[in-house]
Amino acid sequence: MRFLLLLPCLSVLQGCYEIGPTRLDRDQSDYSRALTSSGKQQTLLNVVRLRYADTPGFLDTTQLISGYQLQRNLSVGIGTYSLATRPYGGAGMQVQESPTFTFQPITGDAYAQSFLRPLPPGNLLPLAMGGLPIDVLFRLAVQSVNLISNAGSLGGDVGRGSPAFFDLIYDLRLLQLAGLLGIQLERSPTATDKDGTADRVFLSIASSDDPALVRVVHDTRRLLGMAQDDERVEVVYGGGRPRRGQIQLLTRTVLGVLGQIAYQIDVPEEDITSGRTRPTIKLVGRVTRPIVVIHVTKEQPGAVFSWTSYNHKFYWIADEDFDSKLAFTMLQILLELSKTSKGPNTIVTIPANG
Repeated sequence: MRFLLLLPCLSVLQGCYEIGPTRLDRDQSDYSRALTSSGKQQTLLNVVRLRYADTPGFLDTTQLISGYQLQRNLSVGIGTYSLATRPYGGAGMQVQESPTFTFQPITGDAYAQSFLRPLPPGNLLPLAMGGLPIDVLFRLAVQSVNLISNAGSLGGDVGRGSPAFFDLIYDLRLLQLAGLLGIQLERSPTATDKDGTADRVFLSIASSDDPALVRVVHDTRRLLGMAQDDERVEVVYGGGRPRRGQIQLLTRTVLGVLGQIAYQIDVPEEDITSGRTRPTIKLVGRVTRPIVVIHVTKEQPGAVFSWTSYNHKFYWIADEDFDSKLAFTMLQILLELSKTSKGPNTIVTIPANG
């Protein structure tokens, strides 16, 4: 007959312990990669939507909460069966994760201010001062310099752009690499701390004794309408013929930037002949390559820089295409600069205490 002689509980431990310090590095990296990847995918999807005259949508991740709980328990005892005494016990451990994401659509005034307002030259040109290629920056965000037009986003034969525009940005890039191009910001007397767009922006082109750069300096000043003895000119927002001492820079809205990339996608011919979208923009002049080369296939791509799906097709940017990746990354930077919401940025909260 079985009966219990002794049941001492040598150890009973049940609780939860802090695991936050051991997860911080990994979670910070993982969620950073996830947020960046989802942002690229959303941008690429909106570009494709515009290619087919579909409505773009923007969704911000406003809060991310990832909670962890670690539970461990251990029990040990001694029991008897007939004349034999045997120890028994058990142990267990459980880790629970419960992430919570909060999304907010960008609508109303925030939508208008972020995506329908032209990018101010005072926010745009300092990016070149920070080392970003000025030719890529102008191709993305500038519609015209004085009377010289960039390619539009209307599709077909309209909006090819002026060959002089691509000559100009090519020369500007050479001057940037040579250290002869400068951007200066001067505080306007009417500016306030809350109004960074009131800063005056100046573009300077220094002279050079290098025979290979003398012609570049001369041509750039000529295309910009500068006198050959002028080294600095003010950049103002607008289009048309500038006043003396100024450059008219007509910048795009973020939707205009997205549309420019969209209409350079080389989509299947049946989508054009069926009327689902307009013909692809064919650029003229020095540069005929799309600023971001987006591939279209019916099969899901493998290792790529970014991809999305739309209407049973896959649209992707090759990881080996550095120029397209750089331009797309600069597009992401412009998207961040365009956001004018006064609300908090993405909040990541990771409670991991028991």
